[in-house]
Amino acid sequence: MRILLTNDDGIDATGIQVLWQELLKIGEVVVVAPDAERSAASQAITVHSPIRVDKYCASDSRLCGWRIGGTPADCVKIALETLVSATPDFVVSGINHGPNLGTDVLYSGTVSAAIEGSLHGIPSVAVSLDSWKSSDFKPAAEFTAKLLQDIFQRSLPSNTLLNVNVPALSAEQIDGVAITKLGVRQYANVFEPRLDPRGRTYYWMGGEVVENVNDADSDIVAINKSKISVTPIHFDLTNYGIMETLKSWKL
Repeated sequence: MRILLTNDDGIDATGIQVLWQELLKIGEVVVVAPDAERSAASQAITVHSPIRVDKYCASDSRLCGWRIGGTPADCVKIALETLVSATPDFVVSGINHGPNLGTDVLYSGTVSAAIEGSLHGIPSVAVSLDSWKSSDFKPAAEFTAKLLQDIFQRSLPSNTLLNVNVPALSAEQIDGVAITKLGVRQYANVFEPRLDPRGRTYYWMGGEVVENVNDADSDIVAINKSKISVTPIHFDLTNYGIMETLKSWKL
């Protein structure tokens, strides 16, 4: 099994390091990840500046990969088109420090890296831990390895990726796995005005999650019930339901 591993937290992040170690138990792993955090990069690619590519080895020198001066989508594109000699069986993105639930997937660099893999026709998985504080990525890594083995035996439909969110709990505390749809995730955004040393105004964005009522089969409800959420995502954004209506407008 050949696995291309990336993330949006940067190649030194704990989540990718733990997942890297776990995936080595089931196959060959090539890591091509950003040189720094690229959270919320969405599907951005670098077109107006060069992309720096450096060999990288972890502190113990046993784990070596590629460090990329670009976005998560850049990492997958340049890996598949330049750095890897054989097409991988999987593209895996994560483990993200923090959840990627509901409509957050539209902004997520973690999910977008998996989308890029799927765009290249490769079964892809995005994995996130539902916490910004916990650093116990082991249950999420173990579940990801098992999931890849299941996909390897059964396959995924084309143009489909799996978005996985794992509760920040011990394996014993996690209450199973739910196959879910995307919920609704909204924020009360705050743009705080500040002054730079030259007296010019700039803004710093922050915000808190707004609690929404979500359907029982949504990823958000699953996580709140201490379940691992697995959401199949495809990227045909066409609203087929109104195509005939628009035709009737005779534009």
